[in-house]
Amino acid sequence: MQVRSHILIASDIEEAVENFKEQLHGFRVVAFVEENFKIEHAKLVTAEAYISEMQTKYIIIAAKEFTAVAQNSLLKLLEEPPRNIEFIIISPTKSNLLTTVRSRLPVIKSETHAHIQELTINLAKMDYKEVFDFLKQNARISKNEAKALVEALFYRATVVDRLILNENQLEIFDKAYRLLDLNARAQSVLAMLVMSFARER
Repeated sequence: MQVRSHILIASDIEEAVENFKEQLHGFRVVAFVEENFKIEHAKLVTAEAYISEMQTKYIIIAAKEFTAVAQNSLLKLLEEPPRNIEFIIISPTKSNLLTTVRSRLPVIKSETHAHIQELTINLAKMDYKEVFDFLKQNARISKNEAKALVEALFYRATVVDRLILNENQLEIFDKAYRLLDLNARAQSVLAMLVMSFARER
């Protein structure tokens, strides 16, 4: 499965980098791991991004802190990456990153990111029959399994299928987590979520 550009929030950034290197085995991966990501590191990232590639290359930017100047210098690159370049930004907290950076890439908050289950459904092309099959398949899951599934659906939508979620869909994802915490019926929560992607065939 090809991974798309995104931001990962992970408390152990070194471990997250190693997990990605394992997950992306077979692809070219260039990692920049710093205590504090500064403008000189951003220049190295930019230079690396413009080395042309025939196949997908992953540039991992991982740091405990990021200066605002360094982040600003990468905005255009993140918005219009060169051909075959995917960016993965790893930070221990979301607040480290400027809202302008966070608005350009989907943010994944799972600590178990490397173990997010792969879903075969394509949310970009989901019809009502697939919704029914998906709900039937997950009819008896527990609250924690349902939470993991919501995380997997978000990852599938934003990172794999590269969908730009509308305001209503983003709100539904937030609501899904809250409802599961309040012990709502897992199948009802999943139904609400996947129906927001379904279309008539």
